[in-house]
Amino acid sequence: MSVYEAIRVRRDVRAEFTSELVDDATLWRILEAAHRAPSVGNSQPWDFVVVRDPSTLRKFADHVADKRVEFRASLPPERAATFEPIKIEGIIESGTGIVVSYDHSRGGPQVLGRASVPETGVYSAVLAIQNLWLAATAEGLGVGWVSFYDPEFLTDLVALPEGIQPVAWLCVGPVDELQQIPDLERFGWRGRRPLQEAVHLETYRA
Repeated sequence: MSVYEAIRVRRDVRAEFTSELVDDATLWRILEAAHRAPSVGNSQPWDFVVVRDPSTLRKFADHVADKRVEFRASLPPERAATFEPIKIEGIIESGTGIVVSYDHSRGGPQVLGRASVPETGVYSAVLAIQNLWLAATAEGLGVGWVSFYDPEFLTDLVALPEGIQPVAWLCVGPVDELQQIPDLERFGWRGRRPLQEAVHLETYRA
């Protein structure tokens, strides 16, 4: 699969996991791809916590379910109705969670390229996530990014040290299929912007 094909077919997977575990060799290949991501000052500020213990997966799934209820309650009735059928996670079904974390101290006090834009450190961790996602897609796996959680809860759940920030919980595993149309488009939550609307020449406002 070319990188362009992986970008085109990649999906944020929720309902399509088969409940089979990704094998260790494939898991290490996609982690290697993540670890090869570019990073500001070559700081490589990420770490990956692989979670497979069923009790930990259940605790996180229960927490996420509570946050889903909170979000639904915050919506106006018409948006709540649209949101209702949308599945937001595949924590149990995937059988493998990868917590990607960010360490601001990695690389020392003078990280080349981060002084003016400190956010580039977190951006680097996100690039690692993108590498992992595209590699997993090329391997025929699904990935789902779970973002309905309190960072403090996840920090405690996987025992992140002080100063280490959770960036994402990724559900990773074999899938029956990848949807042709992303879930949020299929369920009418939000459509995709045309490229022409996103490209600006020379300045934002021509």
